[in-house]
Amino acid sequence: MKKQYDILIADDHSLIRNGLRQMLDSESAYRITEVNNGKNALQLIREKKFDMAILDIEMPEMTGFEVAQKVHNESILIDIIFLTMFKDETLFNKAMDIGVKGYVLKENTVSEIQKCVQTVLSGSYYLSPAISEFLIRRNTRLTSAASDKKGIHLLTPSEKNILKLVADMKTSQQIAEELSISVKTVQNHRHNICNKLDLSGTHALLKFAVENAS
Repeated sequence: MKKQYDILIADDHSLIRNGLRQMLDSESAYRITEVNNGKNALQLIREKKFDMAILDIEMPEMTGFEVAQKVHNESILIDIIFLTMFKDETLFNKAMDIGVKGYVLKENTVSEIQKCVQTVLSGSYYLSPAISEFLIRRNTRLTSAASDKKGIHLLTPSEKNILKLVADMKTSQQIAEELSISVKTVQNHRHNICNKLDLSGTHALLKFAVENAS
C-alpha cells in the first residue's frame, strides 16, 4: 500500500494555499492541512505528527522562520520547506543552519514546487536553481572553515612556526637554537599557543601539533 504523507501548508495568501493544495491533491499520497498564520502552524506542528510543513516566510503573528526555529529548538521531527519571494542569501544560510530541507522561490513553476516536495520526502534537500550560487558559496565557506584546523587561524606566524617545530618532536632548547631566540621566548610562545587553542596537560600541545600542524 502506498504511504500517505501529512503535509501542512502555512501561507497568509489564500491564492497560494489553494494553488498548492490543488497541485498536491493531484497526488493521492498527500493529506493536506492549511493555516493562514505562523502561530497556528506551530500549534498544529506541536499537536500533530506532520511529515512536512510548507511555510511562507512572511506571515502574520509568527514568521515561517520563527516557526522553523522553534521546531529546530524543540527537536520536532518534520521536514520543512520555505516558500518565499525573498532571494536573500543571509536568510537562506539561516534556513540551512536550522535544518530547512527545501527552499523554493514563489516565482517558480508549480512543477518545480512539486518536485521539491517529492525530493524532500524522499530524504534529500532541494533548492530553486535560481539560488544555487548561495549553496555553492555556503559550501565553499564551510570547506574553508573545516580546513582551518581547530583554531590555528588564531595563531601568529611565529606561533605557527613554533607549532610546526613542536610537531617535529623538537625540544624548547632545540627550537630556540634553530630560531636564534631564547628558551624563555619559546616557552612563552608555547604558553600562548596553549591558551589560544584551549590546550591543557603535559602532552596536549605535542599531541595537537602532531595531529594538526602541517
